[in-house]
Amino acid sequence: MRPVRLFSPAATARVRSRLGLDLAIILAVALVGLRLLDVYPWTSTLLDLHTYWLTRDGFEYALDPYTIGAYLYAPAFAQLLAPLTALPWPMFAAAWTALICAAFIWLTGRWAFPLVLTVVVALEIYLGQIDLFIAAVILVGFRFPAVWAFPLLTKVAPGIGLLWFAARREWRSLAIAGGATVAVAALSAVFAPEAWAAWLDMLRRSLVERQTIEGPFIGIDVWLGLPFAVLLIVWGARTDRHWTVPIGVLLAMPILWINVLSLAVAAVALRPEFGSTPARRWLIRQGVLSDTTGAPIVAETANDDTGAYSPHPHAKKSPIGHSTAAWGSSSQ
Repeated sequence: MRPVRLFSPAATARVRSRLGLDLAIILAVALVGLRLLDVYPWTSTLLDLHTYWLTRDGFEYALDPYTIGAYLYAPAFAQLLAPLTALPWPMFAAAWTALICAAFIWLTGRWAFPLVLTVVVALEIYLGQIDLFIAAVILVGFRFPAVWAFPLLTKVAPGIGLLWFAARREWRSLAIAGGATVAVAALSAVFAPEAWAAWLDMLRRSLVERQTIEGPFIGIDVWLGLPFAVLLIVWGARTDRHWTVPIGVLLAMPILWINVLSLAVAAVALRPEFGSTPARRWLIRQGVLSDTTGAPIVAETANDDTGAYSPHPHAKKSPIGHSTAAWGSSSQ
């Protein structure tokens, strides 16, 4: 007798392709629910997201920059969060977690569940840190450079990713990113000039004064990783390897906390080996990446104040109708 198949091969393939995504969504809903119901330890006051929520009562920069629980981002971040931090703590925790999980699932698609089982991603989501948001911003920033204001006004170091535009001579995109950052900072400083002076002083102290670091981290000196980060991003920019930006940003981080490694998940959407994810499909629709058939990536540059893209001025037509950069072959 022939074995009886309960599902067709096509149905089995669909289940396999969706299983990781569906399981991740179930976990996300469960975690949001636990935080909404204020179940310990999911709403511990030691979490980073609790520090963000506390900005509703004001914030200062007097603490050691590497002290757990210290608020370290520019005043603009707290001002932007003000409508959300007005919520009660459990509601804020639930809403913030929903946003993080949405960004993570958008980035990774069917790889979300396997990746959330890693200590790196699980810790990132538990703490409520912003590294997954920065990973998403890096991808969106290829199309809309203004969003680079977010990492520049929070963790600062990820701004090294702007070398992508400089190495490709995409000066308009670079100007949009810088201009948006300056505009947000200036508007914020109008309402909180003292806070901005204190934040800038904290940045100075973190660079020139010896600091005590709390919590588990990977002990790689930033001055060792920074040259590799610069070389990697510049090489990637000259050869259309978009995945080098999140990896370069990761290498440039001054302190490699375990959860900061979650920045690397942005590469899932930028490498064709991982297949389709929501973020990759968006990048393809925006013309940032090629489709999955292996056609070359279109080398692009911003051509208006909105950051819209058109073929790079140094690009040339390939026989299949796509443009390729004059400085090298395309590789995602």
